[in-house]
Amino acid sequence: MNSKLKDEYTDKLFEAILELRNLEECYNFFEDLGTISEIKAFAQRFAVARMLTEKKTYKEIHEKTGASEATISRVNRSLNYGADGYRLILDRLMKKEQSK
Repeated sequence: MNSKLKDEYTDKLFEAILELRNLEECYNFFEDLGTISEIKAFAQRFAVARMLTEKKTYKEIHEKTGASEATISRVNRSLNYGADGYRLILDRLMKKEQSK
């Protein structure tokens, strides 16, 4: 865990996020919390992470998401050297999709 990120306010934010129960609640909360651009940037990074785990090329990812090479590279670095947050969620989502 990144000690620069962890503090009382961030803990409370993440606790609040864990209380969200469905997509509509998520949309409502995040719309109030951030700008559309901020939310779209997070969504783009998550899409990039998923595509990187599917072994898509930078070119394919850029064409599909519009993400810059710098963004793709940053997400790739997080996948390879980060806190494994992307991998945890992507694995859970994959298992959920397979169980349907």
